[in-house]
Amino acid sequence: MKKRLLTGAMVSAAAAMAIAGAASAQEYKVGILQLVDDASLNQIEAAIEAELDAKSAEGEDQFIYEGNVYNGQADATTMNQMTSQMIADEVDVIVPIATPAAQIVQTATEDNQIPVVFSAVSDPVGAGLAESMEAPGANITGTSDALNTNAIFDLMFIADPDIDYVGLLYSQSEDASKQPIADAKAYLDEKGVKYIEKTGTNNTEVTQAADALIAEGVDAVFTPSDNTIMTAELAIYEKFLDAGIAHYAGADSFALNGAFCGYGVDYENLGTATADMVVDILKGADPATTPILTFDNGIATINTESAEALGLDYSGFEEVCTAVVETVTAEEFE
Repeated sequence: MKKRLLTGAMVSAAAAMAIAGAASAQEYKVGILQLVDDASLNQIEAAIEAELDAKSAEGEDQFIYEGNVYNGQADATTMNQMTSQMIADEVDVIVPIATPAAQIVQTATEDNQIPVVFSAVSDPVGAGLAESMEAPGANITGTSDALNTNAIFDLMFIADPDIDYVGLLYSQSEDASKQPIADAKAYLDEKGVKYIEKTGTNNTEVTQAADALIAEGVDAVFTPSDNTIMTAELAIYEKFLDAGIAHYAGADSFALNGAFCGYGVDYENLGTATADMVVDILKGADPATTPILTFDNGIATINTESAEALGLDYSGFEEVCTAVVETVTAEEFE
């Protein structure tokens, strides 16, 4: 006797297909590990959740992240523990946000080969996460917010052609800052502009570094997409404004938190693309041969309050940027 899908009256062919489709739908567990609480990374994480929800709402596979979203607050021990917990919970994929989180997850998944889809890793090859951008070579791929450092400096000199002393503010503990700082030095050396470096690994040290740059009398300050400096921006931006120093940085969230100019990728778009890549990997794409996704670094975000305080004209930015977006100082994007 054959087993029926339903007892009683025969169901329609359409209904039978719907039942078969429901039976074949998959439920995937997604783990998310965010490096630290800051406006850029929060924006990425929210976009990942929104896109996974949208994919689940399409009625086929379900992508479940509740209970497996973690924020390591920049503490390596904590992030290792959180990664271990996700592995114990048997997640199907892990999404680390920012380079240090990705490096921890990479190490933790070398043996179990859980797929990893990172987000906001500025230099995946330099950080040892991938063999190449085209073919990462292992269980890991993702999206990069690689920074066009020269473009930021072009904006700096459009706004003020008379700059002759630049401060470089970053954290030496962030691998993502190494190449942009090297690029910045090369740009300034070629232009014959003097520069000075100041670094910090926590809010107190960053504040002290900002004070030192002000005391040096720099004309402008550059910071790459550095999460350590990002978390301290709300504490230092007024110092720079009071001293008449424009702060240029490698993410729109810096401008949201008071810096004059943030330049780089659209982080909401970055998060959405990361989630789409997660879905592709869960449905069978091989991380080892899935190219790392990069974006057009053409969006300048200007804090209009800071621009007014500094008396800077940024109208010339439109000629060299994909877009110019205006914002005012706040803690989070709405």
